[in-house]
Amino acid sequence: MAWPISEVARMSGVTARTLRHYDEIGLLPPARTGSNGHRYYGEHELLRLQQILVLRALGLGLPEIGRVLAAQVDEVEALRDHHRRLLAERDRLDALAGTVSRTITELEQSRKDGSPMTSINRPENLFEGIRPGQYAENLRDFPEQAEVVARHTATMSQDEIEALHRARTAQMIRFAELLAAGLPADAAPVQAEADAQYRALAELRTVAAEEYQAMGRACVENEQWRAAYEAIAPGLAAYQRDVIEVYATTRLS
Repeated sequence: MAWPISEVARMSGVTARTLRHYDEIGLLPPARTGSNGHRYYGEHELLRLQQILVLRALGLGLPEIGRVLAAQVDEVEALRDHHRRLLAERDRLDALAGTVSRTITELEQSRKDGSPMTSINRPENLFEGIRPGQYAENLRDFPEQAEVVARHTATMSQDEIEALHRARTAQMIRFAELLAAGLPADAAPVQAEADAQYRALAELRTVAAEEYQAMGRACVENEQWRAAYEAIAPGLAAYQRDVIEVYATTRLS
């Protein structure tokens, strides 16, 4: 049995555009291509797509996923390996949940009696359980950007990647502070921060207004992105979307 690309997109939640990109880079060729050019996928391809999505969810870039899949021989053993990775990811998320919970408690206590946050004595505690690239590299619907990010991080050391991630988290916190201050998305200080955000993105690749707007919408529509923003401050995902929409409309269009 073979499923057309539209059905595979519906079942997996992966856009047809992304599936076509996976085919173009040799990561997931279809079982066959019809005379009309439509791609069809069989059971083997669906299993391979499952593995790709599991590895993407674990933070691997497309080039690394290609190398992992090329080295695999037995599908059952491959799934066992993915299962081990998922269990490790579960433990990481447990640690992350604990980090956020401690931060909430310390913030509440600090606001209550004016005492400094305990975590600030060791700032690295704020990042326990957070994997480098957890936000920026979950780019399933933006394959071109994912490729650029993967190539860039491949040249970096683990310390450099972690520093990049901490800078990204700090930027999210600055947006949370602007949100808490009641500043609208089009306020000058907010758009100044948005400009710094876009310039950092453009250092890797120029992103057109339409694609940048789609990335903004993904802050809300992409479950993992939304969870990352909301873990910092309720409403931050929608705020970031609106900030990007204003920036793209006024500065990039």
